[in-house]
Amino acid sequence: MRRLCPFTARSIGPVRPVYPAPGLGFDWTVLGLGALVLVAVLGAAASVLAFQQAPHRTAQSGEDLRWDQGLDRAGAAVGLPVSGIIGARFALEPGRRRDAAPVRSAIVGTALAVIIVTGTVTFGASLNKLVSHPALYGWNWNYELDTPEGGGYVSAQQASQLLDHDPDVAAWSGVYFDSLRVDGRTIPILGGTPGAAVGPPILSGHTLEVANQIVLGAGTLAELHKRVGDTVEASYGTLSRQVPLRIVGTATMPAVGPGLGLHLSMGTGALVSELLIPAAIRRPTIGPVGPNAIFVRLRPGVKASSALVSLQRVDNALGSDPNASPMSLLSAQRQADIVNYRSMGKTPALLGAALALGTMVALGLTLFASVRRRRRDLALLKTLGFTGRQLAAVVAWQSSIAVWIGTVVGIPVGVAIGRVLWDAFAHEIGAVPAPATPWISIILIGLGALVLANVVAAVPGRIASRTPTALVLRAE
Repeated sequence: MRRLCPFTARSIGPVRPVYPAPGLGFDWTVLGLGALVLVAVLGAAASVLAFQQAPHRTAQSGEDLRWDQGLDRAGAAVGLPVSGIIGARFALEPGRRRDAAPVRSAIVGTALAVIIVTGTVTFGASLNKLVSHPALYGWNWNYELDTPEGGGYVSAQQASQLLDHDPDVAAWSGVYFDSLRVDGRTIPILGGTPGAAVGPPILSGHTLEVANQIVLGAGTLAELHKRVGDTVEASYGTLSRQVPLRIVGTATMPAVGPGLGLHLSMGTGALVSELLIPAAIRRPTIGPVGPNAIFVRLRPGVKASSALVSLQRVDNALGSDPNASPMSLLSAQRQADIVNYRSMGKTPALLGAALALGTMVALGLTLFASVRRRRRDLALLKTLGFTGRQLAAVVAWQSSIAVWIGTVVGIPVGVAIGRVLWDAFAHEIGAVPAPATPWISIILIGLGALVLANVVAAVPGRIASRTPTALVLRAE
């Protein structure tokens, strides 16, 4: 980023630590309300499950044998082995009375976990896309030509002669950095030519077409309590004549400007016609006549190294005028928010992995409970000739089917939720909403869930294979 003028520190005041008391902090309001909500939700869920599993309700509902037969026929139709058919029944039917097991809660829990993990991965991929694509945070060009402090002027005539004949340049536009009073608020602006070839990416509406229009950042639009199509009053300072401007769109503003209230950010600032800036400001008495900076967009497929060498020659030529300020050539500038998002790194993936681990632990506990409560069924199967390996396969099928159902339901819902949340987040910070869906990662999540389901089922399956037939049936 640019170095500020020497008097900046004096105008801001003495530097003080931003975070003078490092350490842990606790928001007791959030923690207290969160604990109450958690207790209420878990209590309600436990009450509903207890009511559904009440003896009088289980006796009245009485599992319908026709459903069992339908499930068996469906399993046989798709080619499941006998252990798979019984495992599907164990996964989908909670059982009766004392043999009832929380199998449906395992499916719901798996689906919720897959939804959260998939949504988290989708959000994280969209975050990485934002950080790695400058056009999404307003830098809708490749390079910026300007003076080191950002307040000097670039010769428009000389720039046109050089850039128009550069084979690597697709388009360029000159802009002024300044500020305007808009409905009583001072906001930083980009002053450009209506219909310019290069400008900030438009989020809604359209870009400038005539001089009496204005394009605002999303945050600035919200602060003014306006909508696209409304009119605002703009003036250059407090004593200038006010000019009505029609809001024709919103845009993601780039991190450009010399500072001192003239620096734009993604949601803050405006794009207006350069004619709103007084001619005395735009045309200095000493030095070149032209804009404060030039945005340059390269042709697709141009090698970055050769284009950089070419633009460096242009930069040196523009700064060779003895009356001109020294020139600088800037690539994409990340604002503080983008730098902070980049520092998050793999945090979303780690959160998703931790949640997946917790889900597998919960699934394992559910399988243990299911094997314990279905000891009678397992003993009967063993009496009918099932081997220990087949009984272990029943538990493996039960685990796999529960996870498969949760995955089939959870992946599309999680992707949709992740994309919706990212669109809302991008709108909040003023970035271009371009969500990414990492299908390879999502497919690996689904396959990994099925693999983990069989790994988790290994110990309960071993316990099921060792069911003591005589003791269980004697107890019955």
